[in-house]
Amino acid sequence: KEEAAQVKPASARPEGFKPEQQASKASVTIGGKAIPYDSYAGTIVVHPKGWDDVPQNADKDDKNPPTEASMFYVAYFKLGEQAAQRPVTFLYNGGPGSSTVWLHMGAFGPRRVVTADSSHTPAAPYPIVNNEFSLLDASDLVFVDAPGTGFSRIAGKDREKAFYGVDADAEAFADFISQFLAKYGRWNSAKYLFGESYGTTRSAALINLLESGRDIDFNGVILLSQVLNYDNGADWPQLNPGIDLPYQLALPTYTATAWYHHKLPDAPKELEPLLAEVEQFAMGEYGMALGAGATLAPERRKAIVAKLHQYTGLPTEYIEKSDLRINAGQFEKTLKGDTDTTTGRLDTRFSGPTFDPLSREAGYDPQSAAISSAYVSAFNDYVRKDLKFGENREYKPEIETWKSWNFLHQPPGAPIPLPQSVNVMVDLATAMKYNPDLKVLVNAGYFDLATPFFEGVYEM
Repeated sequence: KEEAAQVKPASARPEGFKPEQQASKASVTIGGKAIPYDSYAGTIVVHPKGWDDVPQNADKDDKNPPTEASMFYVAYFKLGEQAAQRPVTFLYNGGPGSSTVWLHMGAFGPRRVVTADSSHTPAAPYPIVNNEFSLLDASDLVFVDAPGTGFSRIAGKDREKAFYGVDADAEAFADFISQFLAKYGRWNSAKYLFGESYGTTRSAALINLLESGRDIDFNGVILLSQVLNYDNGADWPQLNPGIDLPYQLALPTYTATAWYHHKLPDAPKELEPLLAEVEQFAMGEYGMALGAGATLAPERRKAIVAKLHQYTGLPTEYIEKSDLRINAGQFEKTLKGDTDTTTGRLDTRFSGPTFDPLSREAGYDPQSAAISSAYVSAFNDYVRKDLKFGENREYKPEIETWKSWNFLHQPPGAPIPLPQSVNVMVDLATAMKYNPDLKVLVNAGYFDLATPFFEGVYEM
C-alpha cells in the first residue's frame, strides 16, 4: 500500500528541471600573479515571459513537463573579494544556436586549449594550459550556454517557440541573470555583458530588457564581432536587392584578407593606412557607383572595376560579371580559387581545400574545421575532470536553430514585432539613453568576414 501510495497517477504532469551546482577551487596565473578562485558549474531554471501570471493549476492534467529551460553556466569568482568591490561579467557566444565553449576555452576562461595559429590543429591529444589572457584578474566571469546548447536543455509544450527567437532568447537571459544575481548575492556588484557575433544582437536586446524592463542597470556592454542590423550582413545580400551597404561594409575586410594572403597588386607594407583608404572609397565612389545601377557610365564602371581589383585582388573579369557586387561566400571561394583553396569566414587568415571547385560560393569554413575539435574535446575533458559536471550527458557545442528561430523582433516603441530584418540598434540606443552612464565597447577583427569590422563601425 505504501508503494502504491507513492505512485503518481498517469495523468500527473512530469516534474520539471531542478537547479544544479558543483563547486571546486583552482588558481590561474595572469601577469605573473596567481589568482585563486572558486568555480561553480551548474544550472538555473528559466521560464518564458509571463509564466508566473498563469494559474498554477491551469494545466494540471498536461502530460508534458512545464515549458522551461535549464540554462547551464560556469562561474568563476576570485577568492577574498567582497561582492560590492568585484565586477561580474556575463559572457556568451552567438549563432544563434552556439554554446559558449569558444569564449570559454579559447579566450577568457582560466584554462584554454592550444591550437595552431592559422592551420588545421592536429587531432588529440590537445594541450590545455593556464590562460594568461583570462579576464579573471579584472572581473568575475560567468559563461552562459543559451537554451538548448551545451548542457542547457528545453522542455515542455511549444518549447522551441518559447525560447528560440530574438525576443524569447533575450527574455530567457534576463531571467537567468536576475536569478543568478540573487543566488550568488551579486546585486550590488558592477555588472557587464559580453556577447560575440549573434551574442551582440542578444546583448542589445537584453540590456534594454534588463534596464527598462527589470530595473537592473548595468555598467557596460562589450560587443565582440558586432551584428546589430541584419540588413548589413555580407553573407546573402543578393537575396535583398536594393540594399547595397553589405558590399560596401565588407570591402575593407576583403582588402585585409587579400593583403594577408599576398593577393593584392602593389600591396603596401602597412595594412591600416590602406584600410582607411578603402573605407573612404567604399562609402564614396563605390557607394555612388552601386547606387547608379544601370545608369553608371561605361568609363566610370571601368574605373570602379579597376579599383575593386586593386583592393580585393579578384580578377577584373570576375568583378565585371558580378555586377560590382561580391558577397562573402563568393569572395572566400574565389580569392585563392586558382589553387582550389577556400579562405575562412570567421577568420579569413585560415584556408583549406575547396570542396567543390565548380561552386560559386565557399562550401565550408576552414577556420571552424581547423579548431572546433580541439575546443569541443578540451572542454568536455575539462568540465568533467576539473569542474565535476556533466557525467553521462552530451555537451552540445552547436545546435540547428535557424529553421525554428523566430527572427521577428519588437523594438522599443513598436506595438508589435516588426516584419523586417532583425535590427536591435534601437534597443541599444534606448538602453544608453535610459542609463546615460552605460559604457559600450566595440571590438572587431580585420579578418572576420562573418561580421565585418567596418559594419560595426558604421552601425555605431
